[in-house]
Amino acid sequence: MSLKITEYRVLADVKEDLTLLFFSDTHNCRNESLLKFLSQENADAVLCGGDIIHNHLMYKNGFEFLSESAKLLPTFCSLGNHEWGYLGGLRGDIIKTGVTLLDNEFVSFKGINIGGLTSAYFRMAEGMVPDTDFLTSFSQLDGYKLLLCHHPEYYPKYIKDLPIDLILSGHAHGGQWRLFGRGAYAPGQGILPKYTSGIYDGRLIVSRGIGNVYPVPKINNPPEVLKIKIQKA
Repeated sequence: MSLKITEYRVLADVKEDLTLLFFSDTHNCRNESLLKFLSQENADAVLCGGDIIHNHLMYKNGFEFLSESAKLLPTFCSLGNHEWGYLGGLRGDIIKTGVTLLDNEFVSFKGINIGGLTSAYFRMAEGMVPDTDFLTSFSQLDGYKLLLCHHPEYYPKYIKDLPIDLILSGHAHGGQWRLFGRGAYAPGQGILPKYTSGIYDGRLIVSRGIGNVYPVPKINNPPEVLKIKIQKA
């Protein structure tokens, strides 16, 4: 697998410069190139933005990636919609890999707050609405706030008006087919989606992801890992 590495530099009021690697939507893909890349990078942490575990049939590679990543670097993992299809003990099995699971939770790491907003697919009985109470409490923390939010379509409705400094998302798969700089389709956004790749409003960064779950191939849309450099302003 040939990876596209996209780098973003973010100026912030932080105590020290940080380099963070963001992986999303691996969907239980093979890990050789991902782990080779990780082993060669001088980064502070790995952030996993959901859909690392595909479902109850396709999960072994996903857990292997989390486990091997945790051996190399501090690794923080939030939950996407596909993880809910795993029928084992999801939280416990993820924690066993050695990563820090952020299931509507946050941690402090090297002077910044890292939070994970769980996909609303876990809250189907509540109308598929994400945990807005967590979002409110997270946004009120002092200091720099970075949110892992699998769904970029949550941004305009639930996050845009909150004082959260940086949001990292996936889910859209880059729009699957990229034509004239736009994605063709994304789950949750439909045809000609807005949030598929790049940076929006200077603080929402959307990864095109790595794996492919559709029967049609990606076009002009290689697997992507993000390198986020948060630098002292």
